[in-house]
Amino acid sequence: MQAAVEFANVSRHFGQIRAVDGVDLRIDEGTFFAMLGPSGSGKTTCLRLISGFETPTGGAIRIFGQDVGAVPPNRRNVNTVFQDYALFPHMNVRDNVAYGLMVKGVGKRLRLDKADALLSLVKLDSYGGRKPGELSGGQRQRVALARALVNEPKVLLLDEPLGALDLKLREAMQDELKALQRRLGITFVFVTHDQGEALSMADQVAVFNEGRIAQIGTPADIYDRPRTRFVADFVGSSNVLSPDMATRFGAAAQWASLRPESVRIGAEGARVSGQVTALRYLGAGTRVIVAVPGGEIAAFLGKGQPVPAPGETVSLGWNEDALHAMEGGA
Repeated sequence: MQAAVEFANVSRHFGQIRAVDGVDLRIDEGTFFAMLGPSGSGKTTCLRLISGFETPTGGAIRIFGQDVGAVPPNRRNVNTVFQDYALFPHMNVRDNVAYGLMVKGVGKRLRLDKADALLSLVKLDSYGGRKPGELSGGQRQRVALARALVNEPKVLLLDEPLGALDLKLREAMQDELKALQRRLGITFVFVTHDQGEALSMADQVAVFNEGRIAQIGTPADIYDRPRTRFVADFVGSSNVLSPDMATRFGAAAQWASLRPESVRIGAEGARVSGQVTALRYLGAGTRVIVAVPGGEIAAFLGKGQPVPAPGETVSLGWNEDALHAMEGGA
């Protein structure tokens, strides 16, 4: 499979700040690729490096095999959807979508026909005559998508485009974005700090921390087999066990990850007992925090499962393969 985007030892420094610090990365053509990490981790800077809005301090960036170090943003076959959508308020929706074609000198009839086709693709057929201020947040997001796609980019960059939407609409747009990417077959590079978004939509996820990539893999790899404490803590919720605790449970003397949903309360073959110190109701179930020798372990109980009371002594068990040894403690 051809690489759509490649980073070879790419860095971007702002004075003493290493926003991106020696990143190696390959994004295959046709992939929905998520860059996930907290604020300041380097993910958005990497997106801007792909688009050409930032220039690397060192290393090389290739888009479909072409070194783009000297290629300006308007000559790269990529386009960006921003969190604030950046629509022109004085233009109607149709003209907003067609704007990129107008700049290229495409004739009016052709560019408007293509804009109409894109509006149909994003389910806004009858909204072409409206102004952006007359649309909801989700509708404006679709207009921004259509405008970014009208020039037929080979790579679509999405900079936290769902961040301004409410939860219900955000979840609906996640499904629509993934379906759109599959239909078009182009490469999507999606930046987010929301691990739920990354896990639910992406084919591949890169987890960023302090300007570097902590781990790249499928959503299942990232969630079930985190390489470091940072990844285990940041992606979902995990019990991160010290090497001493891991050895007590028969594992190697390494930092280990144990997901709360893998922990059973009151099960046969208990591995440890402890006292319930806190309950956290999460809607879909309850997280039970249990103090055990050497620390705490959280278990997740789904709806309908009996929930112990604070102060109650309980036994905890889990399958042997649920305890995942990590490569490092960082």
